[in-house]
Amino acid sequence: MMSKPTVLFVCIHNAGRSQMAAGYLRQLAGNRVEVLSAGSTPADAVNPVAVQAMAEEGIDIAGEQPKVLTTDAVKTSDVVITMGCGDTCPFYPGKRYEDWVLDDPAGQGIEAVRPIRDEIRRRIETLLDEILPNQAEGVPAS
Repeated sequence: MMSKPTVLFVCIHNAGRSQMAAGYLRQLAGNRVEVLSAGSTPADAVNPVAVQAMAEEGIDIAGEQPKVLTTDAVKTSDVVITMGCGDTCPFYPGKRYEDWVLDDPAGQGIEAVRPIRDEIRRRIETLLDEILPNQAEGVPAS
């Protein structure tokens, strides 16, 4: 039995994009994937508009706390997904890296954040197909 993959989402503040991505992956993967998120310069709190956008999808990220990115988090992850943190993200060989270019929801209203949220969901669904390829059967389509 293969151990479950660990996915780490990294953005600068760990307040918007990475929190939304982590929220979706937890929801869609259930307990099949270990989900981590962190920021190179974490904010004090999760972006309230990101919380609102995810609440519309029935996903509660209000209790999440932005966390500082540690080298340990990167080392223990199988997939590292960066979102606009560029050179501040540490790189270790042997990991799968993806850089998702997404608008930053910081300071944006809900109308601007919804399309970012929906794009994140689309990418999470693609990622799940790739990291859990034979487990897609029996998952109800949304």
